[in-house]
Amino acid sequence: MRFVRKTRQSAPKLALTSMLDVIFLLLCFFVTVSVFSQWESEISIKLPSASTAETPERLPGEIIINLAADGAITVNGARLSLNDLGVRLAKVAKFYPGQPVIIRADKEVRYELLVELIDTCRASDIWNFSLATEGAGDGEP
Repeated sequence: MRFVRKTRQSAPKLALTSMLDVIFLLLCFFVTVSVFSQWESEISIKLPSASTAETPERLPGEIIINLAADGAITVNGARLSLNDLGVRLAKVAKFYPGQPVIIRADKEVRYELLVELIDTCRASDIWNFSLATEGAGDGEP
């Protein structure tokens, strides 16, 4: 007596493990890119041009201070007075000595306002600051 085994073909299975891995990696990529691509672009500040301007490598935890042409100071989307900024920078300098700060001043800003901002940084014990410029003909800082 011969028994014939009939093999039933099972429905193809979807490999969810590898698909979830790919989705997780894409999520990590987009989160990382969005964090490192922030250059406070929501603020329309026209930076002065410099022929020697370079796009700096972003340092982790750096503070970007925006100084608009009308003298408005903005940090992380919050508008601050010079005194409030000084208090915040003093707290940061106390816990993180050598904290990097980038000052993005509009090219139309009065020189006096820029000097007051730099003086506030120095009074708050922030000495590691730089001024953002854009290259001649570039549109990015």
